Parts: sequence; C-alpha cells; structure tokens
Amino acid sequence: MPTVSIAFQTNKRASDYIALAKLVNQYDFAAVSVYCDAPYHTSYGPLLLMAPHITRARLGCAAVSPARMAPIDIAADAALLADVAQAGTYVGIARGAWLADHGISEPSKPIQAIRETIEIMRLLWSGQSAGYHGQCYQIAPHVQAGYPLPSQPIPIMIGTWGRGLCAVAGELADEVKVGGSANPAVVPFIRDYIAVGEKKAGRARGSVNIALGAVTVVDHDRDAARTMARQAAVLYLPVVAPLDPSVQVDPALIQRLQQAADSGDFAGGAALISDELLDKFAFSGNANDIIAQCEGLFAAGVDRIELGTPHGVSVAATGIDIIGTQVLPALKSFTNH
Repeated sequence: MPTVSIAFQTNKRASDYIALAKLVNQYDFAAVSVYCDAPYHTSYGPLLLMAPHITRARLGCAAVSPARMAPIDIAADAALLADVAQAGTYVGIARGAWLADHGISEPSKPIQAIRETIEIMRLLWSGQSAGYHGQCYQIAPHVQAGYPLPSQPIPIMIGTWGRGLCAVAGELADEVKVGGSANPAVVPFIRDYIAVGEKKAGRARGSVNIALGAVTVVDHDRDAARTMARQAAVLYLPVVAPLDPSVQVDPALIQRLQQAADSGDFAGGAALISDELLDKFAFSGNANDIIAQCEGLFAAGVDRIELGTPHGVSVAATGIDIIGTQVLPALKSFTNH
C-alpha cells in the first residue's frame, strides 16, 4: 500500500525534536525519518527524543553511512530505538554525501561495505556470535550483541541512485530510497536496477519497495514556497541531477550551481533552476501542487513518498500543517486501498 512519510534534518535543539514529534503525531504519516548528514547530529539521538511522542508512525534513519557509524554501532542503536518506537522502526543505509568535506573517509569498497553492514546487523540482531570475516569488516568470533535483541525483524532500506547498490538492495533489503528526487520518470530505471538483485536472490520482481524523497516547501503563497525550494535545491542538485538517468542536465549548469553552492550564493543559484527542473528534484508550491506531484509518483509505481525538510517557508509547522490537513487527506484514495 503506498504511503507518505516526513523527514527532518538533524540540526535542532532537543526541545525542537520533541515539539516536532508531537506535531507530526497529529497527522496520518506512515513514517517519521531523520537524516544523518554531516556535520549535524547522527540519527539516533533525535529519534530517541522523538520516540516517546510518536504513536502513529514508524521511526527510522534516512540514512546512515557506514563511513560515519560502524556496523556494530548502527545495529546497537537501531535495537535500542526498536525497544521504544511505538509503531515500529526501520534502518536506512547509504554511502553518504559530502563525506570528504567533513574529514570522513569512505571505505575503499563502498558497495561491499553496505552489503557487509547489513549482514553484520542481521547477525547481531539474531543473537548469534558475530564472528565475521568480510572484505571491509572483520569481527572477532566471540562478539555478540550485549543488549536486548529486537523482538521482530527490523526492515532495511538502502538509499541510492546507482545500479550496484540497487542490485544489493534487490538481494538483501526491503526498500530503496532515491533521495533528492520527485521525478516519476526515474522509477522504471530504479525498478530495473533492483530487479537484477531480486533475480539473483530468487525473489520476485517488485519484492523491494521504492521510496522517493526530496526537499519539500509548501505554503498558501505558492510563489514564496517555490522560491525557497529553489534556493534549498542549489545545494544538492549538483550531486543528484547527474545521477538521474531520465534527465539530461547541461554540465555547465551543474558547474554553475556547484559554484553558487560553494560561494553561498543561493539566490543566484536559484535563478538558474527552471520550473521543470525544480519539479523533478523537489516538492514545492501550494497544497494542490504537492498533491499533484504525489499522485504522479504513486501512478508511476512509487511505494512511499518522503516529504523532506524544510516543509514551510518561515516555520516548518506551517508547511507540516498544510501537508497534514490538506495533502494527506487528498491522497487517501492511494494510501488507503
């Protein structure tokens, strides 16, 4: 069944995470996710602060890089969250972006590292000895999870645009999230990439769900929302636009956007982003705009849509309220069948 979730950047005070949790719990979101982007808080502190106040939605990280947290730490924190998340949880794993800028070294074999991370987490959660001898990680034979184990399997999401990781997800994961996309045209490509791994593992095509998520700005003032979304997109468009196999973006434009992002000229960069390009990589406008974008994605076969930070023009709460009271009810024909 298609669902809608909401995601937050981890750049807030503890009291803000709690307030947001209480706010989103008023609405029918299927999941509440937080990012794990450097240099902000890693995911599990914010999620543990939010967990006591969220009864309706599952909680998860979208997504942790094994370059930033070791597999045994992701497994332990996820098990702790599972102990308090009232409607369930999930774990998102991704290679990560902007790692070198923050002094984080990626494993020499990043795709293999994610495969091994998933295997190690599941080994630990099973209660078995975690003796593990991989290409990226080695764990001594006597190591076990020294904490209460999850009472049920924790779903695994892999965040990626790439063929290789989509294939790994087809073998091992429950879901693939394409981060920074609102583009229905990318869905058939991702489905085919995943199917390679599904076939290898003997799983049926479509066993792994597809989620798309991106910057979201919604307001009654449509122009203000789209202006803010354009400025937010300047930072990540140079990263994600070249990854979309369904979109041809002039490399000169990508270079200019990167220069604008590096210099902090977000207004100048925003002026370079056309309406068509914006709608492929962000959710923006009034409630009707967001509804139309979501309907297009569900029609294309997306299983989950994740509406990401910052949500509102001036304060997040305004956008979240519009999503909760107008967008979610309008999508019930998709999400309730």
